[in-house]
Amino acid sequence: MFYGEYQHTVDPKGRVIVPSKFREGLGEKFILTKGLDSCLFAYSSEEWTSLENKLKTLPFTDKDVRAFIRFFFSGATECEVDKQGRILIPQNLREYAVLEKDIAIIGVSSRVEIWNKTTWKNYNSDDNMSADKIAEKMSLLGI
Repeated sequence: MFYGEYQHTVDPKGRVIVPSKFREGLGEKFILTKGLDSCLFAYSSEEWTSLENKLKTLPFTDKDVRAFIRFFFSGATECEVDKQGRILIPQNLREYAVLEKDIAIIGVSSRVEIWNKTTWKNYNSDDNMSADKIAEKMSLLGI
C-alpha cells in the first residue's frame, strides 16, 4: 500500500528521484502512464497486470471503454530505477502532466501519482477538496 506525499524536482534530463518507500513497493521496474486529473499514475508490475486483466473484461464494443483503454495504454511505459533511485520520465508524459521542475509524488493505495506541484496544490486546496463534501459523497457509496 502506498501513502504519503513527497516533494521533489525533475532534473534537466527529465529524471526524478522516486522516494525509497515507493521504490520498495513499485520494484526496480514498474509501469508509468497518463493518469486522471492531469497527473501520472505508477503501478507495480503485479498491480498493472491485475488492472490490465480487469480492463480486458470490459466490452470493447463500448466507445467510452475503447477511448479510456487507448488513453491509458498509449501513454504507458516501463520505467527502470537507476542506482541513484531515479527514473526517466519520457517527454510525452512530462508534457501531459506539465512536469517542468517542482513536483509532488503521492501514494494513493495501490498506485503512486506524480503531479506538477502547483497543480497538486490547487487540486488539494480547501475549495476543491472539502472534507465535508467528500465525506457526504462517500456516504452515498456506503463508506
